[in-house]
Amino acid sequence: MNVKPINYTYFIGIDVSKNKLDIAVMAGSNFLFHREIKNQPDDILALVNELKVLPKFVMTRAVFCMEATGIYCNHLLSTLKKFQTNVVRENPLQILNSLGKIRGKHDKIDSMRIANYAYKNRHELVLKAPRRPVIDQLAYLSALRKRLVATIKALRTPLKEQQSFIKKSIQIQVTTLSIDSLKALQLDLVRVNEAIMQVMKDDDKLRHINTIITSVPNIGQITALQIVIATNELRDFNDAKKFACYAGIAPFRDESGLHKNRPRVSHIANKEIKALLHLCALGAIRCNPEIKAYFIRKTEEGKPKMSVVNAVRFKLVLRIFACLSQDRCYIKNYERPTHGITQKNLETVNDGLI
Repeated sequence: MNVKPINYTYFIGIDVSKNKLDIAVMAGSNFLFHREIKNQPDDILALVNELKVLPKFVMTRAVFCMEATGIYCNHLLSTLKKFQTNVVRENPLQILNSLGKIRGKHDKIDSMRIANYAYKNRHELVLKAPRRPVIDQLAYLSALRKRLVATIKALRTPLKEQQSFIKKSIQIQVTTLSIDSLKALQLDLVRVNEAIMQVMKDDDKLRHINTIITSVPNIGQITALQIVIATNELRDFNDAKKFACYAGIAPFRDESGLHKNRPRVSHIANKEIKALLHLCALGAIRCNPEIKAYFIRKTEEGKPKMSVVNAVRFKLVLRIFACLSQDRCYIKNYERPTHGITQKNLETVNDGLI
């Protein structure tokens, strides 16, 4: 993350939707005007040129704040990138929680609320580094893979569940009618997996990061892929504890006066990464003697099983980020040298997929 304590003078709040953009412009705490434009590059460029003629408007002293709404931000981000603007893409929930109790919803009002959020938090705004095109490509391929997996599951699961409850002749018929679709989807999934691996292999930086992450036992290619996308190649955040919080595996205290509950994880999380880390943790408990012994010892001490599984997930995250921060592959019983730079060990690669 790149925190810049800039004294911003202009705050532009943008409410992004598929077809249009609502823009609210503030000079300091003073609201100037609102514009509604099409979500197209030419219209965005015309707006930027309009902003440039404002009194004492300097691009480096202006901040453009928007909610992270996926691909609908692409035209806006690509146009603003040409002017090297200060762009903040904030989680919609973060902005909503900062507004207190609000009533009603309207695109114009939302853009004004976003601009006001940027002004109120001007000393704490975080400018995230723009993603390289190859990371965007991986994100789109990953989203396609997720849809294919969900579609295969939607077709396959009912076929399996209904076989004990309907006539055999009907079961054969519905299976036969859907088998070609399942085969085609599975073939597409294989091709998407191959495309993802090829993109990772063709880029030197991605190949290096992927090699380090997958060197950690029980961490596979898909988990590594999601870590790379979520952290923007470790450029947005590279701290294990912050990533654990992002993935929803960091427990938080639940206390109020004399009322004390056991610390629990938050439901606000990247559920996809959390699920992948859960599978990795189960694999480690089953196959890794060290982790297995730890799990047995803690459960015998009376710790809830899911709490121990969560601790294993956190252990894996710590190992991943320790290796990344030291630019080395995982080595069992590793001892950090007191002097000099460690020699990279890029030989051990786990080719597992999960």
